[in-house]
Amino acid sequence: MKYFPLVLANLGRHKIRTILTIASVTLALFLFASLRTVVTTLHANSQFGSARRLVTLNATGLVFPLPMAYANKIRAIPGVQSVSWANWFGGRYGDGKQFFAQFAVDAESYLAMYPEITIPEDQKQAFLHERSAAIIGRRLVDRYGWKVGQDVTLQGTIFPGDWTFTIRGVYTPTAAAIGDDALIFHHEYFDERLGHAGIAGWFYVQISDPGAAATVAKAIDDQFRNSSAATKTGTEQAFQAGFATMLGNVSLLMGTIGTAVVFAILLVTANAMMMSARERTSEVAVMKTIGFSDRTLFGLVLSEAGVIAGVGALLGLGAAKAFYRAINFNGFGFLPGFHITTGTFVMGAGIALLLMLASGLVPAVRAARLPIVQALRRVE
Repeated sequence: MKYFPLVLANLGRHKIRTILTIASVTLALFLFASLRTVVTTLHANSQFGSARRLVTLNATGLVFPLPMAYANKIRAIPGVQSVSWANWFGGRYGDGKQFFAQFAVDAESYLAMYPEITIPEDQKQAFLHERSAAIIGRRLVDRYGWKVGQDVTLQGTIFPGDWTFTIRGVYTPTAAAIGDDALIFHHEYFDERLGHAGIAGWFYVQISDPGAAATVAKAIDDQFRNSSAATKTGTEQAFQAGFATMLGNVSLLMGTIGTAVVFAILLVTANAMMMSARERTSEVAVMKTIGFSDRTLFGLVLSEAGVIAGVGALLGLGAAKAFYRAINFNGFGFLPGFHITTGTFVMGAGIALLLMLASGLVPAVRAARLPIVQALRRVE
């Protein structure tokens, strides 16, 4: 510790170079934390799902609806406790440049099936008893300044026309994967506006025994196998994982891009740190002459690399944590629960440690082993 002022003095000789080197480490680890968190958030969301909830889709694809008449038939299958349904709406608000999800749901059964969606009881009752009412996530309140009792109009895209809803409640999810930026309204109102089309985008099926999930799912699909709208039923977790699959192999893409960018920046950073050490060859010889031991010189050179890597890591990882928390980032609705995990911090610290060793170990060994006479002969 007594040599720490000397380490800082050496780093201060070329202030601009030191600052730019630290900035490079900061940028590299900020990018690493950001890209890594995309991967961890997708993974965490794909693992969400109750063991007692199944999802029934049209076997052709998610965008193809199912007849509402399927609800009663599914409900009659042994092992099924309750059934709910939903439709993706896809409306635009304002200039349409900001995205948020909207769902038409069978309100009473949906809220009963999803205790993870918490809402004050008075707001819940107001929502349930008004056909054109809607509830919204807390994030939409922060983004648009909406209030309970306010009318909000969406321009339909899949289902044309102006759709006006009265906000009757604000929900807060207890599970990050659900997201807090959706508008949820009554499927009855949706069906009424469409002229009683009798369609559902998908069905939520709650079962009494989680161990019977595969049996119940097969029974549902077998019942509609030869119909005009065959079904595909799976666990809620598989349904969530399907959304991640629809985005492509994002994990591989983020990992590849992140590794390439971080590696390139760290190479530049390591070169700058090694160049700084090479410039002080004669100084190292003088320090040896006045009594500095090989071990001390080794520690001094490695400490300089450690300070640069450590400060850069602290700034980069800390900035990522603070920035995404400040803007309440959620990947425009596709990455609910986006936050920098402890594992990402640990990996970032590991990268900083490897950078310190890669950039400082060779110059430190060289300084420790450098013959005094040879060093003093060097012409600067």
